Amino acid sequence: MKLIRFGEAGKEKTGVLINDRRYDTSAFGGDYDEKFFETDGLNKLAAFIKSNDLPEVGDDVRLGCPLGRPSKIVCIGLNYVDHARETNATPPSEPVIFIKSTTAIVGPNDNIVIPKNSIKTDWEVELAVVIGKKASYVDEGDAMDYVAGYVLHNDVSEREFQLERSGTWDKGKGCDTFAPIGPFMATPDEISDPHKLRLWLKLNGQIMQDGTTANFIFNIPHLISYTSQFMTLLPGDIISTGTPAGVGLGMKPNIYLKPGDVVELGIDGLGSATQKLVAYAKD
Repeated sequence: MKLIRFGEAGKEKTGVLINDRRYDTSAFGGDYDEKFFETDGLNKLAAFIKSNDLPEVGDDVRLGCPLGRPSKIVCIGLNYVDHARETNATPPSEPVIFIKSTTAIVGPNDNIVIPKNSIKTDWEVELAVVIGKKASYVDEGDAMDYVAGYVLHNDVSEREFQLERSGTWDKGKGCDTFAPIGPFMATPDEISDPHKLRLWLKLNGQIMQDGTTANFIFNIPHLISYTSQFMTLLPGDIISTGTPAGVGLGMKPNIYLKPGDVVELGIDGLGSATQKLVAYAKD
């Protein structure tokens, strides 16, 4: 099953994608949020779809993030050896964890706003894992039982804020619009092996990142188990699993995003997204 949310920002309705056609499931009730996942929402929704004629949604309607705002987005830094090397970092012996603000979430094709005073806004295509049930001190052997699905995520980053302003990475990761997610969430049955997925990103039509999740340093079961040792993961939470080589920070000379740039990205089985960069403008 492929979950979507569509409509005006902040007023999205729920839907599904079936054979590349969009359908409205808002009559099912509720959002694709913590309550939905913790109350067996996926199975109940599947039954609802089978027994109801769903209204079709036009392709011209905006897609939002396919999930209602989760309690947190947990990100994993430096989870590909090639990315660690391009940024002159030592591949970590344990996963690097940081939190990305949920106020950064936008739809898959929404604009990315370059923050006020930013000079080093960068891109990162990532596979993100959606947690399906409450997870605390999870054994690695059981970890995949906690996966509700997978989504495409651009972990947009401001490198000066992240690396040159002291403190934690979080300040360069959580700016408004810095978490475009989607176009849809695919349930595990849609993805034969999440550790064999190609992920790619283009900047103004030029390929910048072209990697595979086969090159993870830490695989998904390890990331779920490890993260759950330090915090409780709630249904609907996201773990974003890191990015391969090809980010602007790793270029010689560095390349950073500017107004008018267009970023396209995608992952096998999880669709693609297109985001335009715009300058910050005070409301």
